[in-house]
Amino acid sequence: MTRPTRLLLGVAVLAAVANAVAVAATTDIADTSRLGVSLREAAARRDTMTAAEKRKLDMREQAVKASEARLAGQVRQQQEQQAAAAKMAQGSAGPAVPYDNLARIYQTMKPNRAGPIFEKLDLEVQREVATRMRERATAQIMANMSPNGAVALSMALAGRRVVAAPAAKGTAKAAPSAR
Repeated sequence: MTRPTRLLLGVAVLAAVANAVAVAATTDIADTSRLGVSLREAAARRDTMTAAEKRKLDMREQAVKASEARLAGQVRQQQEQQAAAAKMAQGSAGPAVPYDNLARIYQTMKPNRAGPIFEKLDLEVQREVATRMRERATAQIMANMSPNGAVALSMALAGRRVVAAPAAKGTAKAAPSAR
């Protein structure tokens, strides 16, 4: 067998390099042809539209999550209000609305007219109405009540039981108390 010459080896290497360049050139030509450019542009448009749709979906998802959180907060707040209303309804003897209305009525009356009328009310009603009135109006009405009536209301407002003092009939002085 004969040994290849350097010239023959050089030509073979040169042919291999030329083939590699030709193959690379054909892929570049295909990419720069009208069909290749059209395909590339279509793929870019599709990618852009897909990205825009993904952004829209992400924004919608965020809006839905925010709406769900807001609705959950509103439901929780309504449940708390209903629980508080139920607790108040169980704790009070009757509805608070009549007492609120009475408080407004007695506050608008002149104290010298309201005091005697207020004193004739049941002690529990006096206490409920007085707690719903402004302090100044309550004080003016109490000033126009009898001392015993004012004391009874004061004790009821303080949350203490009213102890009636024994009435001294026929005697000018009460018996001295032992200390």
